[in-house]
Amino acid sequence: MASHALAAYAQRAMTTPKPLNYWDYIRVEELLTLQRGLAPSDAEISNDEVMFITVHQVYELWLKLILRELTAARDLFKRDHVAEQELSGAVRGLKRMTTIFRVANQHWEVMETLTTREYLGFRDKLMGASGFQSAQLRQIEILFGLDERARIPLGVEPSYIAALRAHDGRPSPALARVEKSLADKPTFKETIEQWLFRTPIDGVGPTAKDADAALERFIARCTRSYEHTVDATMARALSITSVDGDKVRLRERYGRERNALAEFLAADGDVRRRRVRCAMVFIETYRELPLLAWPRELLDAIVEVEQLFVIFRQRHARMVERVIGRRTGTGGSAGVDYLDKTALEYRIFRDLWAVRTLQMPRSAAPELERADFYGFKSG
Repeated sequence: MASHALAAYAQRAMTTPKPLNYWDYIRVEELLTLQRGLAPSDAEISNDEVMFITVHQVYELWLKLILRELTAARDLFKRDHVAEQELSGAVRGLKRMTTIFRVANQHWEVMETLTTREYLGFRDKLMGASGFQSAQLRQIEILFGLDERARIPLGVEPSYIAALRAHDGRPSPALARVEKSLADKPTFKETIEQWLFRTPIDGVGPTAKDADAALERFIARCTRSYEHTVDATMARALSITSVDGDKVRLRERYGRERNALAEFLAADGDVRRRRVRCAMVFIETYRELPLLAWPRELLDAIVEVEQLFVIFRQRHARMVERVIGRRTGTGGSAGVDYLDKTALEYRIFRDLWAVRTLQMPRSAAPELERADFYGFKSG
């Protein structure tokens, strides 16, 4: 089989390809005609408006790449089994998404070269149009796993779906894209939670005969270790505090912190979510073990992507506030207030963020029952 593959490669290498120019491959001439908006020619549009259009077009191209990488990662975790060696590819895709968001965040600086009066010179042309009509941004939110019940009202439209229709009510390409994403299940978040649910905890998977008992033993050991860690930190804090009122407040705060892990792992009685959360805590607690190295990198990469996505929203809001203040958006939204709310409330992997509060020093981690399962030789 190897010889056939080599022969095919040699045959392709010997085939003389048709000469290709850079401008044809990148479609430069076609690309450079797309920045005039609705004007018949470049001469009839200002540099400010060309810049405005160009930056938003670049954003749509970045969103296209993010959407492709997110789809590939979701498709990997849709499988019933994900091999450890495949996790590195998923992490690489998530890292690319992070890099794209980081670069995209810098592009708001280009928009901020636009003064308020310059923007007002052509803003009325945009009436009815709005960034929230970006289908690809909505697709990323949907595929990432944003709960539809968390959607914030836009303003004049009854829903964000309605805002994606043409102004005469007809379907639009944007609406078709978003409806396709809504029907494309599961989401990335759902696939990650399915993968976490299957994670062996203390070497025991969810379908094993003693899975429930093993899980309870892990929770008990982990909770005790966490509580001892918090107690030690509280004792240190109280020892350097001389004001009685401050000591009362510290005891209250550390008391809440002491109960946090048990409450988190209880998952309000949701058995499936309980195991998913335990898997998160397990991976983070024993992240140095060989078999958990890539799972830990994956969880870190997911948090980093969401962090940069939140910063993208926040950066967008500050750019808008700097250029137009708190005017009503061209699409009828509350403008900056709407953007600020999305940055605050459109959070998807809240449990992964919560685990940061619940970690403990490596020295305080409880001993594993089957450390050898993860490639670790004890003693």
